[in-house]
Amino acid sequence: MAQMTMIQAITDALRVELKNDENVLVFGEDVGVNGGVFRATEGLQKEFGVDRVFDTPLAESGIGGLAIGLALTGYRPVPEIQFFGFVYEVMDSISGQLARMRYRSGGSYSAPVTIRSPFGGGVHTPEMHADSLEGLMTSQPGLKVVIPSSPYDAKGLLISSIRDNDPVIFLEHMKLYRSFREEVPEEEYTIPLGKAAVKREGSDLSIITYGAMVQESMKAAEALEKEGHSVEVIDLRTVQPLDIETIIASVEKTGRSIVVQEAQKQAGIAANVVSEINERAILSLEAPVLRVTAPDTVFPFSQAEGVWLPNADDIIATAKKVLEF
Repeated sequence: MAQMTMIQAITDALRVELKNDENVLVFGEDVGVNGGVFRATEGLQKEFGVDRVFDTPLAESGIGGLAIGLALTGYRPVPEIQFFGFVYEVMDSISGQLARMRYRSGGSYSAPVTIRSPFGGGVHTPEMHADSLEGLMTSQPGLKVVIPSSPYDAKGLLISSIRDNDPVIFLEHMKLYRSFREEVPEEEYTIPLGKAAVKREGSDLSIITYGAMVQESMKAAEALEKEGHSVEVIDLRTVQPLDIETIIASVEKTGRSIVVQEAQKQAGIAANVVSEINERAILSLEAPVLRVTAPDTVFPFSQAEGVWLPNADDIIATAKKVLEF
């Protein structure tokens, strides 16, 4: 075991797969010599060569087109979109091509492409760098969408994503990159896609969340415990497909739930989770399922991030509404 940050765990996962499979290729803007804007690919070009880890022009549409062509000719591309706010430039490649490849070819072709990208607020990025656009991705059938919340999960989930034969959007919250370390196996391991994790057991309330909001939810759960409330925290890890079984089992146990996301209320995946709970477990509920989200505005300039982003205090306040209903 080694103590790793999330960015180190991601680099380690990429190294593992570059060693394991010569068809794995890593490319994107500045990922080669510079090792990426966050150094997620640092040292990989030197270790594996310019044919395996290489820079592309500053053109997301070109990165997407290259990934499609490589996937169709037997490679396993791992392109990086430098910030996920730039995904609109490559939407046709993702939604119009990669997501449909297996279906349109009757299973003759697949698109084993893992698109990595940083996103998320709290680090004072310029405009269009921090947006939570996972809801946009989950609304497109044919894609898997993965959002790790810890170094351990990041490595195991990224290895699983690269080995998957369908396109995966792998989103890395920038605030989590270097915010803490934890023990991560130095050898390879996988975490199944589509399987949530129970981060904290509880009996009074289920908090269902993902990404950076897992850390905020854990803080809220600890504070609520001091007031006599037993709170369960579910980390979805994969937001498409959802682990419905784990969600419903938790809600049936506690009878109360809130769903927490960083994205705006009209975005993200919270509304879908609430719908699934209402459709499958409404008779187990003792209170309405409430949401903790950002306001329905565009992402603010960095000076206002602290006011705009959901935090542990917001989660506590909403949890108490449900607990006291």
